[in-house]
Amino acid sequence: MEAAGDNEKPKTPPAGVVSPPVPRPPVDPNRPIRRTGSRGRLLHSLSVESSSEEISLKTRSGSLQDVSSSGKEEVAPDVLTRRVHSGPKERVGQLLEERGVGDGSESVHRPPSAVTTTSISSQIGSDNELRVKSGGSSRRPSSGGKPGSGGKREEETPAESQFFNKNIAPILEQMAALRKEKDATELSNLCSMLYCTLEQGNMLGRACKRRSAILKTIFKLLDSESPVLRVRLAKLILGLKITGNNLTSVCKLIFKISREESNDMLFIEEEMIAPLLDTMCTTDLSTSQDALVYLLGALKFLSGNTTVGQHLTRHRAVEAYGKLLKAINTATADSKEKMGNVLVQLTAGLRNLVDNEENREDMVSSHVIEEMERSTQLYSADSEVVHNIIRIFSKVTLHSDCCNALNSIPSTYKSFLYLLNQYIQKQDLIVRLTFVIGNLTAKSDDARLRFFQEENAFKTILNIFKTYLELDMKSFSKHKEEVKESGTGSKHPDTVEDIMIKVVRVIANLSINEEVGKQLATNEKCVEWLLHIIDTKDMSTSEELVLNSVATINNLSFYHVPGSAVVKKQQQVTESFLKLLNVQHMEGFVEASRVYGNLTRHKAVRDFLAANKVPEMMVALLDSGSREVVYTACGVLINLMADENKRHILKEEGGISKLIDVLRDFGRSDWQLGSMVCQILWNYSARITSSTDCYGEKEAQELADLLIDYLDEETALDSSDTAGVEEAMLAFLRDVWEEEFCPVANKLLNRIESHQSDFEPLPVPS
Repeated sequence: MEAAGDNEKPKTPPAGVVSPPVPRPPVDPNRPIRRTGSRGRLLHSLSVESSSEEISLKTRSGSLQDVSSSGKEEVAPDVLTRRVHSGPKERVGQLLEERGVGDGSESVHRPPSAVTTTSISSQIGSDNELRVKSGGSSRRPSSGGKPGSGGKREEETPAESQFFNKNIAPILEQMAALRKEKDATELSNLCSMLYCTLEQGNMLGRACKRRSAILKTIFKLLDSESPVLRVRLAKLILGLKITGNNLTSVCKLIFKISREESNDMLFIEEEMIAPLLDTMCTTDLSTSQDALVYLLGALKFLSGNTTVGQHLTRHRAVEAYGKLLKAINTATADSKEKMGNVLVQLTAGLRNLVDNEENREDMVSSHVIEEMERSTQLYSADSEVVHNIIRIFSKVTLHSDCCNALNSIPSTYKSFLYLLNQYIQKQDLIVRLTFVIGNLTAKSDDARLRFFQEENAFKTILNIFKTYLELDMKSFSKHKEEVKESGTGSKHPDTVEDIMIKVVRVIANLSINEEVGKQLATNEKCVEWLLHIIDTKDMSTSEELVLNSVATINNLSFYHVPGSAVVKKQQQVTESFLKLLNVQHMEGFVEASRVYGNLTRHKAVRDFLAANKVPEMMVALLDSGSREVVYTACGVLINLMADENKRHILKEEGGISKLIDVLRDFGRSDWQLGSMVCQILWNYSARITSSTDCYGEKEAQELADLLIDYLDEETALDSSDTAGVEEAMLAFLRDVWEEEFCPVANKLLNRIESHQSDFEPLPVPS
């Protein structure tokens, strides 16, 4: 019979179908780590009080958030051979438990700010106002008129004058009187009263004719050290729609308040979220980059608070961020440097929101993902902007909808490859970007092909692989020398190994695509480096890297193409993988066994494994109780039974009865595994003369009875055992039973029955 799986791959089961375990390609287990880092930049002085105080935006410390014969082997015509699995697969892992860096989940840390009594009011409305020098340049606001005046005053109507004099003026007078007493509580109450009154009289915004008088009174109160009063004053000022220097100064004030985590809830209690987002969306981007830097910096801090983050979500903050991001992307080229400062704060704040499912949906529906990808092109030279965006992508690409959105952008992979080449030495960016590419290629066959078809795509991946493999070897050698000389040594760099884990994962995922996999299978350098990892790394210290490398070779070994690097190096592969056959580490055992399942198509490999007692190990695994382990062991045994001189091992090790147990235990729920059991027993009995002699009297009868039951449609597909199972799954089970199990099971049953006899066969005449 033709080698099973050489010309076709099993059908993919529908959702919910219980199918045999398949090899799992490498994945980035997103195990959280804790790191401290520095906040994103705010260039030059960001202090509200003093031009000499520099406010650094440091990140809040916290967790960061998967074949045919090469020659004419001497195999009996009726012998069944097969690959150990249906094709290259992705090794399943828990992405949310990544060991290394890459998922971009760092949160924000806000250091306490210095308390100062320097006058803030002196900075607002003053010609000598402190400026933030975005991008290293300063500019005066372009708005006309006195700061905060709103320009030329229009004539009031009698009704407006009466409303102001009756309702607003008294409040302003009380505020002025209480200023000297510094009664923060009463002043806070008056601020709330003033805001409500202005809202009632439709005098918020720039509609109030005596707006400058109101602002003048408010500005004089900004020296207060009361956070509540400051927040209420800021809300009033934003409500009056100031521009220019005054807007920059009040945004400094808001930024100052937001630095203290203890003030977070004030922004909720005082209903400040909507005004902040409104200001962000309505501020003139061409003249107010400085104000936006402070405002976005404040939102970044606030978004790190879970409760505030929920309020930002309710107010559709992601949509607001998207509008500003689009405006930045369409800004003129001469303002790029200043826009970069705004982008750093914008993307840092957006990063804190993307863990929320609703926000991710908004990112897709509002095309924020497309705009971020565009920003990586426009601001590719700004490493901070690129880093923040890639950190966001490393979070959202854990979800299929975001992967689809990013994959649908024609320029995605071209942009990513450019960044990989430009920042190849920047480890913290490379580790995240390769993680993102791994996520995209794990979820979509189209993504695998599209990425590979980009110019020099695989050359770039191999270059990164080579760069960090060499760096790893150098640092490891240095580490060994230090240990040898002093008994201690510096810790081997984790980030370098993290990058290799993620690069190897990308290669494994790319190789799942048949067109790509056939080309990768011939790359000798790639296979050589993977084998180097397996030979030099220890499972106890580099488990993920070793397993990913083994799974990648497994994927490449599936493709039996001319010039296959795995076939050329099959002896080295076979020998290197022996060390993984350790039952103390079952995952490594299974991964290595999958490769043997593919390589045992070659007699030299089968002979080597037999000499090292591998057939006995595989028989022992048949009663492990694990469907995945049994499936992998069966794949190797199918090909080992092709050789007559190895068949005795199956019976001597009790393999016949174990296979019957596997068929009984798993057959009706996994017809593919049942088919594999029948293939082993078919190959084993290639020179049968008597069923009793071949299998054993009891075993032959049990096997025949079981096959009779399983070949009966009513018994095999008994609906009572599949109650509640979806129609699609039932249809799939029927297809596998009819197409994979029944043909080989029928042949095996006929062979058993045709060789059952009470007579002993005569010996061959001499």
